[in-house]
Amino acid sequence: MTTIISRAPAGPQHSVSETRRERKVRVGGGTIACTTAGTGEPLLLIHGLGGSRRTWDRVLDGLAATHTVIAPDLPGHGESDAPAGDYSLGALAASLRDLLVVLGHSYATVVGHSLGGGVALQFAYQFPERIERLALISSGGLGPQLTPVLRAATLPGAQTVVAGLALVPRSVTLRTLNAVSSIAPALLARPDAGPVADSLRLLTHAGQRRTFIRTARTVINWRGQSVSATGHLEQLAGLPVLLVWGTDDKTIPPHHHRGVAGLLTDPRLLEIDGAGHYPQETAADRLLPALRQFLESTAPFRYTESRWRRQLTTRAGRP
Repeated sequence: MTTIISRAPAGPQHSVSETRRERKVRVGGGTIACTTAGTGEPLLLIHGLGGSRRTWDRVLDGLAATHTVIAPDLPGHGESDAPAGDYSLGALAASLRDLLVVLGHSYATVVGHSLGGGVALQFAYQFPERIERLALISSGGLGPQLTPVLRAATLPGAQTVVAGLALVPRSVTLRTLNAVSSIAPALLARPDAGPVADSLRLLTHAGQRRTFIRTARTVINWRGQSVSATGHLEQLAGLPVLLVWGTDDKTIPPHHHRGVAGLLTDPRLLEIDGAGHYPQETAADRLLPALRQFLESTAPFRYTESRWRRQLTTRAGRP
């Protein structure tokens, strides 16, 4: 297990890739909007609840220098069509598998942020033959604790409240969130005020608010996170995993990532000092070098049915 604590900026920002392309890809009965860039081994970036592929803008081009990067809007998010009715992690993972197939990729390294981390974990378990590495950033699905703000999204009337918040001008929302981070720092990290304000602006459309609430309710209840991947982590033996968190994350407790490291065969851990829940946006200059080093220094995972069977039967035989 390797733990790195990142405290200082590490290198210049990368210029915009000349290969960056915005596209809508027909997958099944709908379309998935995505940004693609670069050439090389495929790298799939999965955003969080209520977000969009734009959360990766600060790291996408740096990653595209060595990889084919695919950053989609999850179904019902951003510019992607809403799903037919299944908002579960399994359905989201399947839609991303289908996207890779349509784009001509048999496998990919998968990077997930927040809810996207839960989707990435589900993808690894559902489609182990299609994953090479796994990077989890401020990931959901690793423990029950969760900010009260997101737990409230599962309560009756939440969609009306979210609609009201989404219509508030961004400047007003940002001032309010900065005040909250000062008065009640346990609720919101100061670096996260901007990303949260941007996420709320994405929810001005009724369809996206509906997706936000329905997706939230598949993984969250009023007590916290209701879906956990920890029971399946041992099944991913041999898969290179990078765990990343900000020390000031108020949305998902940092101890979730430290706690699950012992369930993995060879985890890499990156703790970003002072970062909140969105290090890909607020600490990109420290996240990007770690992602690139992880990609360069690890061998891709290759699924074999005999190993998968051995893992399943070993687990089944435990008391």
